[in-house]
Amino acid sequence: MQLKQLFKMVLINIYTNKIRTFLTTLGVIVGTATIFLVVAIGKGGEAQVNQQYSRLNVGTIMVMPAMRGKVISPLSKSDAELFQESPYISVAFPILSGRGDISYNSISCTGSFSAIEPEFQEVNHFTLKEGSFLSAEDESNQNKYVILGAEIAETLKDGDPSVNLIGETITVSSRRFKVIGILDLLGDSGPGLSYDESVFVPYTVGQKYLLGSKANPTIVAQAADIESVQNAIADITSILDENHRIGGAEQFRVRDAGSRLAAAQESARTMSLLLLAVAIVVLIVSGIGIMNVMFVSVKERTKEIGTLKAIGAKKKEILTQFLSEAVVISLVGGIIGVIIGGATLPILSYFSLPALPSLSGVLLGLLFSAITGIFFGFYPALKAASLNPIEALRYE
Repeated sequence: MQLKQLFKMVLINIYTNKIRTFLTTLGVIVGTATIFLVVAIGKGGEAQVNQQYSRLNVGTIMVMPAMRGKVISPLSKSDAELFQESPYISVAFPILSGRGDISYNSISCTGSFSAIEPEFQEVNHFTLKEGSFLSAEDESNQNKYVILGAEIAETLKDGDPSVNLIGETITVSSRRFKVIGILDLLGDSGPGLSYDESVFVPYTVGQKYLLGSKANPTIVAQAADIESVQNAIADITSILDENHRIGGAEQFRVRDAGSRLAAAQESARTMSLLLLAVAIVVLIVSGIGIMNVMFVSVKERTKEIGTLKAIGAKKKEILTQFLSEAVVISLVGGIIGVIIGGATLPILSYFSLPALPSLSGVLLGLLFSAITGIFFGFYPALKAASLNPIEALRYE
C-alpha cells in the first residue's frame, strides 16, 4: 500500500466519523494545551525569580536579627567593619529600614525608607532616571539628602510629568530632606520588598533623625568571589560569636543570595513538575479514550479488514493504517492544543500570572500527544491486523 493511498484512507475514515473523532481529540487538546501552559508558567516563574534576585549578586550575604527571640546584642556598623577585614569579603555595610509618612507639598503617602551607605547602590545595581547617587561625602558630612524610588516619585508628583522633584524638599517621618536623585523603575526586589516604593538616605542621617541609635541594622556583605561564600559565612559567624559574647551568632540569621535564589528556582521547578504531572494524567485519560474509539472502529470495520486481507493486504499494512489513524488524531489534537494554549497566554497575563511561551513547551506538548496516539493506538491496531480474514468476512 502506497503512503499516499494510506494517508487518503486514514483521512476518509477520520472524516466519516467526525463527531466521534472530535470527542476523542478533545482530551488530547486539553492535555496538550495544559502541558504548553505548564511549561510557559514554569518559564515565567523562573524568569520572575531571576528578575527578583537580579539586583543581588549571588555572592551577597545578608546578616540580620533572628526572627524568633529578642536580640540581646544588636548588630552595629563596627560589625560591618570587622566583616570587611576577612580576606573572603570584599565589602560589608549596614542598612537600617523603617516605614513612615512621606510628603511633598500637599501630597502625602506611606512608604519605606532605608538608611544606606554608598556601596548599597552598587551591590544592588541601581540605575538613575535623573539626579545623582548618595556619595561618601554625603555620609561623612551627614547631608540630609534623599533618593526616591520610581513609584514614590510618581506619587509625590501626583501624576504631573512637568513637576521636577530634583532639588526640592520633601518630608520623611516629619524630617526635611533634599531630593538629589530618582531611581529607574526596578520592579519586585524580593518577597515583601519593593525599592520602587522606598526612599534612601545616608546611613548616619537615617540613624540620627529617623530611626535612632537603638535601631537594629541588617548587614550586607559581598564575598570576594563565588568560591569564597562559605568561607565568608564561616568568618562572619566566628566574628559574631567573638564580638557578641552575650547571645553569640545564634541571635542572627546569615543567608547568602545564591542559596535563596537556588531555593526559589527549585520551588518554581517543583511547582512546574507538579502541574506537568497533572497534564500527563489528562493525556493518559485522553489516550484511554483513543484506545476505546479504536476498538470500536475495529469492530465496525471488521468486514472491511477482512476484504483488505482477502485482496492481499498484509498484516503490517493493516497495523500501519490503524496506528496512523491514532497518531493523526493525537497530532491534530496536539496542534490545536498548542494553538489554544498560546491564545490563553494573554488571559494569564491579564491576571498577573507570569507565563513565557517557549519552543520546548510546543515540542513537549506535541511529543506527548504523539506518544499518546502511538501507545494507546498500538494494541487496537495490532488486534485489527491480527484478525482472521475468513472470520472477519463472516462478522455481522
